[in-house]
Amino acid sequence: MHKKEIIAMLLAGGQGSRLGILTNHIAKPAVSFGGKYKIIDFTLSNCINSGIDTVGVLTQYQTLKLNRHIGIGIPWDLDKSFGGVSVLSPYLSRDNETWYSGTANAIYQNIPFVDYYDPEYVMILSGDHIYKMDYENMLNYHKRKNADVSIAVFKVPIHEAHRFGIMNTDDDNNIIEFDEKPEHPKNDLASMGIYIFKWSLLKEALVKAESRYNNSDFGKHIIPRCLECGHSIVAYEFEGFWKDVGTLESYWETNMELINLIPEFNLYEEYWKIYTKNAIQPPQYIAEGAVVDVCILGEGTEVYGEVYNSVIGSNVIIEKGTKIYDSIIMSEAIIKEGTIIIKGIISERAIVGKNVVIGEGENKVNDEFPEIYNSGISVIGEGTIIPDNVWIGKNCAISGTITQEKIINGRIESGKNLLHEEGDI
Repeated sequence: MHKKEIIAMLLAGGQGSRLGILTNHIAKPAVSFGGKYKIIDFTLSNCINSGIDTVGVLTQYQTLKLNRHIGIGIPWDLDKSFGGVSVLSPYLSRDNETWYSGTANAIYQNIPFVDYYDPEYVMILSGDHIYKMDYENMLNYHKRKNADVSIAVFKVPIHEAHRFGIMNTDDDNNIIEFDEKPEHPKNDLASMGIYIFKWSLLKEALVKAESRYNNSDFGKHIIPRCLECGHSIVAYEFEGFWKDVGTLESYWETNMELINLIPEFNLYEEYWKIYTKNAIQPPQYIAEGAVVDVCILGEGTEVYGEVYNSVIGSNVIIEKGTKIYDSIIMSEAIIKEGTIIIKGIISERAIVGKNVVIGEGENKVNDEFPEIYNSGISVIGEGTIIPDNVWIGKNCAISGTITQEKIINGRIESGKNLLHEEGDI
């Protein structure tokens, strides 16, 4: 059986807690994006567009919807008899009975999977970024530099560099120092969490890290150890569009950038398609007198009201008299008549009652979770039902079974929550 030159290992097990109630029931890579996609679609599409046809997807948190979405990989042409896509969840073995406890530990637990393909190179990817990247160019760079490890880097504003792992390089792009979220960064080259390793070297590093740490991690353990041991580590600078959509604000902003008249990130380029699982849907319906202005509109959606500068998923119903501004409405949501939504995120299968107002009032950060709900966005959780005639301010999180009795004077003030499910944030 032929060996593979390179395989990809895609880390998709994250909870995505900074997205609040959007990830209560699904892993972050399975969150909807751009009306019809899931976040993970971008990395999987990059793989097949780059000629990488063997991908291990490492899942752990709330895996059901992600597993259903990936299936056997048909949308990405990853349904192969040798290779293709494999979903790799933690499993019991004689020597191991633990969950994945770190990014490197997750790969360590799947060494037999990688060894089966006997690759020369292994690419490590994250399933929670929005970008288009030809991984073949990075592999060719890795070969030209005869590197042991290549790390994709992206220039970020220097005032934001403290949020990232920063790579300090010499004049030949060799990495000489790695600073994980430095208080005073020396430069602006941020790690994208995309690595190419020689498999023989990575396998040895994983085994050694596992003997020393309970939660071995690439940024904290593997990369620093490779530097200590004098391995050749090079920076591959990526100059395209790349966004980490790990916060509510960045998730909302990146969705909104898609609907610019000339978007920086174009979903519809013929030469670099983004593939996703597509059910057969009826066409959109825009009623007489309805308004749809600068929007993405999913298949099967019916609009009877007014929608401005928003991203609307599939099979959404927007009733007469409704006005929606600067919002994300996910698939199968229903927005009933007379409702106004300003800068809201309405999750899948939510129902917003008649004459509801969402997103007015003062921009007061959330009382309980100020680090999550602080940019004026109010979020309605998956399957939540909002009763008629409710007023909801900014930076609110609403989830679960909501009744009129639970709402004081019909109002949920800015920065307040109504959460009625265990684990809701």
